[in-house]
Amino acid sequence: MELIDDFFGHPIPEWIQNFILAGSAITIGLILKFIILKAFKFFSRYWASFQIRSIIRHLSYPAGFFIPLLLLNISMGFMVMNTGLRAQLSRLLEISLTVCVAVILIRIIKVFEDHFYHKYDLSKEDNLKERKIRTQLQFIRKFVVSLIVLITIALVLLSFESMRKIGTGLLTGVGVGGIIIGFAAQKSLGNLLAGFQIAFTQPIRIDDVVIVEGEWGRVEEITLTYVVVNIWDQRRLILPITYFIEKPFQNWTRVSAQLLGTVFLYLDYTVPIPPLREELTRLLTAHPLWDKRVNVVQVTDNKELNIEIRFLMSARNSSQAFDLRCHVREEMIAFIKANYPDSFPKTRLEFNGEGARQDSPPFIPE
Repeated sequence: MELIDDFFGHPIPEWIQNFILAGSAITIGLILKFIILKAFKFFSRYWASFQIRSIIRHLSYPAGFFIPLLLLNISMGFMVMNTGLRAQLSRLLEISLTVCVAVILIRIIKVFEDHFYHKYDLSKEDNLKERKIRTQLQFIRKFVVSLIVLITIALVLLSFESMRKIGTGLLTGVGVGGIIIGFAAQKSLGNLLAGFQIAFTQPIRIDDVVIVEGEWGRVEEITLTYVVVNIWDQRRLILPITYFIEKPFQNWTRVSAQLLGTVFLYLDYTVPIPPLREELTRLLTAHPLWDKRVNVVQVTDNKELNIEIRFLMSARNSSQAFDLRCHVREEMIAFIKANYPDSFPKTRLEFNGEGARQDSPPFIPE
């Protein structure tokens, strides 16, 4: 390319021409990014604002790099420089654009995830469908992001002659290399396959209530290799994802969040059962946590000194069932204490001519 003359007819040096071209490309790119951002904010007044805010939040930052880099790469064709320097700068720009494209793809995935998270909100009372979709989306997102990162690293390595073999190996990692890696990472691959199985067969889902290792908690996060369970006392139980494939556990929300709650009381044989049924009905009818499905009082066992009475009730979810059980237990004990105090388990003494014999230690109700 011939040197450009200035206003006085003097030739402008090549480095100044290149600097002007590069600065112009970057400036135009920033202006375009600013115009696009303002356009999105303008149209957010007329379209669904949530999607626009998500796009701006996730894509404005990487787009601010991608557009100027793209224009700078185009302007390289008009610059005057030696072949070696052009090759180095072109490689640097290609690597930067590759990384920017990877970041944009990852951010686009986040935009779609925000859309589905907004559409399928977990705050619903019956959120079985939402938990199912979120579990699949979370696993697919992490898997696709990992794949994008792996391919990006491979493409970057392919741009260097000395690293081309490594990049090719990452892209075509099959055959003997794949077998060796498979044997070396059997547990990791097993976790990955278990993650696929959990994502689509769904023995657990996000926000499921589970009993694992004797602990009650909710499934907080499902990653490619492990599951985080948020225990009721705010501890976190970390389990390998294969645990939920290989070992038994309880899932209280597998089909529905609705749950039955039980309260057991051990009373004397003289206690009348019909008044207990009437009192349970009164307590449940007046309590907002009861979902009006189940209300049962049954004598489920009899022992030497007392009988076992089960109070069965239903609630919309496990948390409400627990609170309802505690309320019923407290109120029923107070009711029996106020109306039938002699119905608590007691010790009976039998008197004969030789003295008294005590059958068992006394029972003192709380």
